Amino acid sequence: MSTETPGGGSGLFDSLKGFAASLVAIVHTRLDLLSTDLEEERARLASVLLMLFVALFCIGIGVVLLTILIAVVFWDSHRLLALGGLTGFFLVSGAVAFGCARRKFRTKPRLFAASLAELSKDRQNLTGRS
Repeated sequence: MSTETPGGGSGLFDSLKGFAASLVAIVHTRLDLLSTDLEEERARLASVLLMLFVALFCIGIGVVLLTILIAVVFWDSHRLLALGGLTGFFLVSGAVAFGCARRKFRTKPRLFAASLAELSKDRQNLTGRS
């Protein structure tokens, strides 16, 4: 007996096999996209944490130098310029790093945005065929 149907089709089994292959390909693509999204989020989080550590370090050094500056205010006049410059440099560096980290944290992309958009397109394509 032949597996072909009278209308010239290839049969239900071949149709189901094709559907399963398409489903597996869609799931594979979506999982690949999901793993890419997770990797991007991990890299962004590492970058933000590094900026926060730099900010904390610079502000800490700035505070120490500011303390030394206040202690030396009534000492010789030339040491003030050096300590004041270093204090200002570290405080400004810390503030800039903190601002960068804060901006990166606030402007984060929506998690899994690309995956959700692709799944939405898949759903629209599947409901459009019905």
